[in-house]
Amino acid sequence: MKKNIVLIGFMGVGKGRIARMLAAKTGRFAVDCDDLIESFSNSKVKKIFAQFGEPRFRELELEVALWLESNVRKTIISTGGGFLQVPNLSKIGKVVYLHSDFDQIVEGIVEHPNAKKKIKKRPLLKDLEKARILFESRLPQYRKVADCEIQVAGRSIEEIVMEIMEKVDLKTREV
Repeated sequence: MKKNIVLIGFMGVGKGRIARMLAAKTGRFAVDCDDLIESFSNSKVKKIFAQFGEPRFRELELEVALWLESNVRKTIISTGGGFLQVPNLSKIGKVVYLHSDFDQIVEGIVEHPNAKKKIKKRPLLKDLEKARILFESRLPQYRKVADCEIQVAGRSIEEIVMEIMEKVDLKTREV
């Protein structure tokens, strides 16, 4: 059994921050799929979208998914917003959907101290109306592929992490 925890959810919901705290609490490693894509392709996500479009990005995402399935164990994996579409998702690990309303996600990004950088890093957020439509179309898909759903809006990362640990039966790191 791989015992990976795969965090899915819309872009900007906090998957990376939650993965890092979950890793720290459990003594596991945390990996970020977008970082792996950038490493595998030697190019930034933004540049991949600009030069080759979303289809090429999704091909790289599948490469990462196959690599994770074959090589990664007992790890917290934060994914990109569209990673839920990889066909082997359930083979990678236990899938946890982090949910928040679209407006709360956008508000969190806009109010963040590094807001410009966060928006620039997410090519699909450039047009908020298109992003909202994308969010609404993905919502039932997230729920369909998830083993459990965690509400994140208005909650501290600590509260979210503790709920994930409880729902997927993860133990705190022994010190």
